Amino acid sequence: MKHVEVCTDSYLSAIMAQVAGATRIELCAAASLPEGGTTPTPSLIQMAQGELVDTKLYVLIRPRGGDFLYDDREFEMMQSDIHMCGKLKCDGVVIGMLNSDGTIDTAQCRELVDIAKSYAMGVTFHRAFDRCADLFQGLEDAISLGCERILTSGGKNTAIEGAPIIKQLIDRADGRISIMPGAGLTPENVAELIRQTGANEVHGTFRSLRPSRMTYRNTALGNPEQEYNVWWADLDKVRKVVDIVSRI
Repeated sequence: MKHVEVCTDSYLSAIMAQVAGATRIELCAAASLPEGGTTPTPSLIQMAQGELVDTKLYVLIRPRGGDFLYDDREFEMMQSDIHMCGKLKCDGVVIGMLNSDGTIDTAQCRELVDIAKSYAMGVTFHRAFDRCADLFQGLEDAISLGCERILTSGGKNTAIEGAPIIKQLIDRADGRISIMPGAGLTPENVAELIRQTGANEVHGTFRSLRPSRMTYRNTALGNPEQEYNVWWADLDKVRKVVDIVSRI
């Protein structure tokens, strides 16, 4: 069975992804901003968890944007956030920590995985993996940590660009961990990505811009075109991806 994971940063997007047939939701905050996603608020997690019946909920554990080299206080925040997710009965968390030399911080990641597993939550290693100096050593490290899957674009800007590397990672993993391609996937290219890599699950936002409902707009502030539009998971796009993936 193949799976579709949708990255969402709002309650409504999570619900739309479920309606469209997504297997799993990665819930985060600020997915549309340069940060690329951070840990969502407890209220958003609780609200989404209460509504997602048939779709698993995995929460991004990331205290800030930027790199994946964290200090002790940030690590404490990540530990606390995983405990919170466990108490809210989430299905899993999404983590990633690196050392300054581009290796996975296995010592601290193992502590995060242990907390998650104490609540029977699964663990995905996120695209910090793509910043590893050696992706194949990173693969072995993620396996040793007990992660269920790795989200990756093969170390490239998009999963399509990284497809040859993703294929190698899947072959090297040999069923020991799932390799989930993500970054730049659309209804138009997801079939080709699966054909090239043999992936059994894919990840994307599959989103579209919706105009703001604001009637008054101060065009003298910021970027009006961006500020008065909102990114949402696109019901039709997710449905198309789910349909395509189910038929491959």
